[in-house]
Amino acid sequence: MNAAIKRVPGQPVMNRNASIALVAAGILALSASASEAGRRSSSEKPWRDANASVGSSRSFSGMASYYGNESGSRTASGQRFNQNAMTAAHRSLPFGTRLKVTHGGRRVVVTVNDRGPFIRGRVLDLSTGAARAIGLTGRGVGRVVAEVQ
Repeated sequence: MNAAIKRVPGQPVMNRNASIALVAAGILALSASASEAGRRSSSEKPWRDANASVGSSRSFSGMASYYGNESGSRTASGQRFNQNAMTAAHRSLPFGTRLKVTHGGRRVVVTVNDRGPFIRGRVLDLSTGAARAIGLTGRGVGRVVAEVQ
């Protein structure tokens, strides 16, 4: 039941068995890397958790920044980004989570609607409006305390 193999000049001939072997090798490579990632010890923290401390009271602190150049584009939640809205990006909190963010004695309540920040050591990306409300726009980054509402 051999099918005729059409030979194209300049192209290598590949049969079905070779294709199956390549697919199997790819699957083995992927499963090996997945199991290696699963073996990370619990004491080893990925860089995403650097500078973030999470307390038992559903609050965390760390460095925050702000962004606003992307106004009008879609966020990870599907909403249009409005730089003047009281919103924030967080790596893992569910979309719609409300956070009370404090910086230098000033507070603002924001809603998580995006993913980020993607810079090592930062725990939140605030919209320009939220950063302005707590006085973060002058330096661009600052230490914040965020509490889940």
